[in-house]
Amino acid sequence: MSAHQDQQAIAETRAPALVVSLERVMPSTLPVGGDAAVFCFGYCFHRSETITQLEIIVDDVRRRPAAWAMPRPDVLRMLGQEQSYRSGFWATVPARAGTHPGVIDLRVAARLGSGAEMVSRLGSIDVVGPERVPGPQRRDDRLDDDLIAICMATFEPDMRLFAAQVDSLRAQSDDRWICLISDDCSKPEHFEEIARVLEADRRFVLSRSEERLGFYRNFERALRMVPPEVQLVALSDQDDRWHPEKLEVLRGALGGAPLVYSDQRLVDADGRVLRNTLWRGRSNNYRNLASQLVANTITGAAMLMRREVAELALPFPDGPGFMFHDHWIGLVAMATGEIAFVDRPLYDYVQHGGAIFGDVTHGDRDSAAIAGDRGEGPSTKPWRAWFSRWRAAYFYGYLSRDVLARTALIRCSANLTAPKRRALQRYVNSPRSPLAFAWLALRPLRMVLGHTETLGSEADLARGILWRWLIVIRARRAKVPGRTNYDASLPDPATFDQRRLRRWRARI
Repeated sequence: MSAHQDQQAIAETRAPALVVSLERVMPSTLPVGGDAAVFCFGYCFHRSETITQLEIIVDDVRRRPAAWAMPRPDVLRMLGQEQSYRSGFWATVPARAGTHPGVIDLRVAARLGSGAEMVSRLGSIDVVGPERVPGPQRRDDRLDDDLIAICMATFEPDMRLFAAQVDSLRAQSDDRWICLISDDCSKPEHFEEIARVLEADRRFVLSRSEERLGFYRNFERALRMVPPEVQLVALSDQDDRWHPEKLEVLRGALGGAPLVYSDQRLVDADGRVLRNTLWRGRSNNYRNLASQLVANTITGAAMLMRREVAELALPFPDGPGFMFHDHWIGLVAMATGEIAFVDRPLYDYVQHGGAIFGDVTHGDRDSAAIAGDRGEGPSTKPWRAWFSRWRAAYFYGYLSRDVLARTALIRCSANLTAPKRRALQRYVNSPRSPLAFAWLALRPLRMVLGHTETLGSEADLARGILWRWLIVIRARRAKVPGRTNYDASLPDPATFDQRRLRRWRARI
């Protein structure tokens, strides 16, 4: 053992003096080759000394966190130690899964005021063989590369709408398909109803998750059910209705693109047409990667993708806040090539009260009201309300997309063109580079030229980055909370609200 390793080992045995906690659970496993950007959030402080530098060590590679020594009044209240106030840190670090099973080790290294360094373990990620949910087996030559695997995610669906969706799949003019249904641990009686609707139709494969995953991870699970022979993949919601020609038209329009998607018609639960297109009041986008990163325009149920896109998308990234499967898949497809669009509705997007998206977006409630429900409203200090919303915009707006951008840079590097790579890198650099920040902050001006695909949502993300700068400046001299209680803990996700996008969704 070298002198340096010996000193490091000694330091690690004294680690109890260094208090470290990782508050967000990292992925426990990554598949071989499934490189990812991992978001780490927690606190670190020494019981008696000042920390002058903090680094995250990933498999012996040292990386600076995005922020450290951030004010955490919640940690101070919990632990009661003065040193714990300026203890918050977060970082998005690359986790290289490699080509063989193994372990990715994460540690934190703290340089102390005395000049000593202490190292403490954050956790580890097991790199495992490819994970696949059991799907259909080869039978009667049904599994071949000409088939489309329709991946459907269900959770206690409205059975009337679910039966209508299943009937619309059965009515497809292109009958070269199988449907793989991942059920998100519905109640046993509800799961039995789903199975009864499918009857003995061997084209449907139904698999129930043993635990509740949420719609994001449930779609990931559905994609893991795709057999290796199948080369085309479509996504399906549990409560829409496909037009009979949907698969046939999408297959014909795919050409050499990695992904094709269509417009959609908006209807109510009884089938009454509300709108003949989704794209009213906002322009569609299938060419600009930066705009896709900021605000998704590619709906999952409208997609037909090549198997390579699905494989690159797995496993789904895990960022702070709400994550959406179609946002990520659309970003991967656009990063790997030029995607195609069918400018006509090929399915009915059913609008009803039980839809997941309505719960996520809070309908048309105002963000100030949402914040007020959690004690962050403007009742006494209006500036505190907007400062809190800027904090939410940083964590759940900017940082969630930062995880997507960094993962795309890692996974899609072989296919990224120079302009697309620059767009992703500019976004990642926005908190550190004035030029990159100006690029992001000025993007809403594109609306003057008719580019309304993001509806100016970059302004929300820019305000989040401003919060990141301001919290560092204003809390720099505060060793303990004063009259102004600066806070860099994770806020309630509901306090992040992209108002223009919300209003557009409320009109759907």
